[in-house]
Amino acid sequence: MVAVAILAAGKGTRMKSDLPKVLHELGGRSLVERAILSCQDLVVERLLVIIGYQGDRVREALGHYPQIEFVEQTQQLGTGHAVQQLLPHLQDFVGDLLVLNGDVPLLRSSTLAHLLHTHQTHNNAASILTAQLANPQGYGRVFCDKQDLITQIIEDRDCTPEQKQNRRINSGVYCFNWQKLAEILPKLGTNNDQGEYYLTDTANLLHPVMAVDVADEQEISGINDRQQLAAAYNILQTRIKDQWMTAGVTLIDPASITIDDTVELAADVVIEPQTHLRGKTILGAGCRVGPGSLIENSTIGDRSTVLYSVVSDSQVGAETRVGPYAHLRGHADLGNNCRVGNFVELKNAQVGDRTNIAHLSYLGDATLGQKVNIGAGTITANYDGVHKHRTEVGDRTKVGANSVLVAPVTLGADVTVAAGSVVTENVDDDALVIARSRQVVKQGWRLRSVNSEQ
Repeated sequence: MVAVAILAAGKGTRMKSDLPKVLHELGGRSLVERAILSCQDLVVERLLVIIGYQGDRVREALGHYPQIEFVEQTQQLGTGHAVQQLLPHLQDFVGDLLVLNGDVPLLRSSTLAHLLHTHQTHNNAASILTAQLANPQGYGRVFCDKQDLITQIIEDRDCTPEQKQNRRINSGVYCFNWQKLAEILPKLGTNNDQGEYYLTDTANLLHPVMAVDVADEQEISGINDRQQLAAAYNILQTRIKDQWMTAGVTLIDPASITIDDTVELAADVVIEPQTHLRGKTILGAGCRVGPGSLIENSTIGDRSTVLYSVVSDSQVGAETRVGPYAHLRGHADLGNNCRVGNFVELKNAQVGDRTNIAHLSYLGDATLGQKVNIGAGTITANYDGVHKHRTEVGDRTKVGANSVLVAPVTLGADVTVAAGSVVTENVDDDALVIARSRQVVKQGWRLRSVNSEQ
C-alpha cells in the first residue's frame, strides 16, 4: 500500500502575499493541486495534505478532491515536525509513504513511479529523490557511498565550505517505509541552525537510505518567490507546447503563445502568435485560432477560425468564422457554418446553423434559428433595469441594420425587420415589420444663423 503526504502548511513569506504560497496559481492550477496531480498515475490508498497557515482556505480550494485527508500543523517547526503530525492518522497504516512538497509543482508521475519502484525493489527504509546541480547553493547536500546509499544529509546553512562543494542535493521528495519511519520520528531533535525538526535527519536514523537521482533537474524546482513562479511557468509551457507540436499541432510563434495543460487540441490545429488558451478549452481538427485571441473554457468545432477575438465559457460549431474583434461569453453557443464578425458581442445567445451576425452588434439572452441574418448595429435590449429577458428569432429571419429588439420579444420564421426599427411586440411568421417614425421632409427649412437675428 502507498500513502502520499503533501506538506502545505507554510505561509511563503517571500511571495509577499496574503494568499498561502501553495494556493498561488501556475498555469491555471494551484501549486498544491499540481503536487497532487503528480501522483495521478500511482495507485495511492491514502492522500493526506498537511495544512497550517490559512488552512481553511487550502481546504476550500481542494474541496473537489473528496479523498483528501487534512492534517493540522498548528505550529510550523520544520519538515520533520510536519511529518510527525501524521503519527495518529497513520497509526494502523502498513506500507510506503511518499512525502511531497506543496510548492514543488513540476514533478512528473513517471519520476515518482521510478522513485517508488527503486525504493521497493531495494527494500529501502527510505529513498530520497536527489539531483546533481551545477550550482547547488541553497540546497541541502546529500553524501553517498558508491552504491548510492546515503551516509549523511546536511542543510546548506549547516555545511562547511568543503561540504558545500558537493553537487548532489536533496529535492525534499521522500519515500519511506512507514513502520520504520514511525519508530524514529519521535527521536528527531532541533540541534541545527534553524532550531527546527528536519526530516533529513531521518537519514541518520534509518538504514538503508538510498539516493535516486532525477533525470530532469527542472522537475524539482521549488517555488519561494514570484521570480521562481515565473520560471516554473516557462518550464511548464515548454513541456506543453512540445507535447502538442509532437502530436501534430502547429504553433506559429511558440514563444508568444500560452496553453494551459487542461486544454485539448486535435491534429492540424494552427495557433497563431499572441494567442492564449485557458482552462477546459477544446479545439477541433483543422481549427485556426489567432493571432491575438483568448479562448477560455470553450469548445471550437472542426475547421473553424477565431481571429483577434475573445471566447469564454462558450461553444463554436464546425466551419464557423469568429472575428476579428468579436466577444463570445456567458455560454454563447454558435452553430455550424456561422459568421460572427467585426465588433460583435454575444452573451448567453444560442445561434443556429448558417446564421450571420457580421458587424457591430450585441445579442444578449437571445435564441436565433438557422439561416438568420442580423444587420449591422442590431441590439437586443435584454435588461429592463431589474430583470434580463430573452429574444427569440425564427429561421431565415432578416433583421435590418440599426434595429433594436426590445425583450421579451419573439420574431417568427421568415420575418423581415426594416432597418432602423425598434421592435417591441411579437411578430408572426412571414411578415415585414416596420417600427420607426415616418420620415418628415420640410422643404426650404434651414437653421436661422446668429447673424440673421441681429
